[in-house]
Amino acid sequence: MKLTVVGCSGSFPSPGSACSSYLVEADGFRLLLDMGNGALGELQRHVGLYDLDAIFLSHLHADHCIDMCAYFVVRYYRHDGARPVPLPVYGPEGTEQRLTAAHADTPSDRAMSEVFDFHTLKAESFEIGPFSVVTEKLRHPVDTFGIRIEHGGSTLAYSGDTGTCDALEELARDADLFLCEASFVDGKEDIPDLHLNGREAGEAAARAGVRRLVLTHIPPWTDEIRNLADAQTVYPGPVELAAPGAVYEF
Repeated sequence: MKLTVVGCSGSFPSPGSACSSYLVEADGFRLLLDMGNGALGELQRHVGLYDLDAIFLSHLHADHCIDMCAYFVVRYYRHDGARPVPLPVYGPEGTEQRLTAAHADTPSDRAMSEVFDFHTLKAESFEIGPFSVVTEKLRHPVDTFGIRIEHGGSTLAYSGDTGTCDALEELARDADLFLCEASFVDGKEDIPDLHLNGREAGEAAARAGVRRLVLTHIPPWTDEIRNLADAQTVYPGPVELAAPGAVYEF
């Protein structure tokens, strides 16, 4: 399994990174996790516009999904005139309606479904291409799902956005790589069921027994070095900050 960080900034793009978007590949299959602000441009550094095989949207906040509107344009008005087969998109209930509303000049209310094949997420186990996945509803102001992806004996867990909860740790249990948000700073922000700080991400990784922790979704105003240090104090394994273009193979 191969993971490429397309974008990792939280809330809005930073000068050096688009918002959340991560490309997962195995056996020639390409699954994109989220497509936040600026992600579509960065994605083209790693894969062709029509080469994705499926998309997972953890939730419907703009920094995780808004570039789907631009991607709709790419697929609906394809430059060679051919309409591609609808691409599977896994998202919370109401994903199609939310994207249609965000892209107010769609040709019709059903235009999104002409290029995307929408599947409503719930807490369950299923297959996406060669991947065995488990999705769990986590804690955030809107419906939000984390995902566990298994292939060839390797496991990736991705938090999306969440506050602390048991479901997150079960999702990450014994994962080879845990891609976990760390938006807040310990002792500075304390808003339940919204985001994790670096220490909380490290504690979740330690309790879940993950082999590697990668902190992501850190907003430009957050001290990422402080969050990294806080995670390192409570998690004994390797931990690092996500960076655009970083590649992990496991």
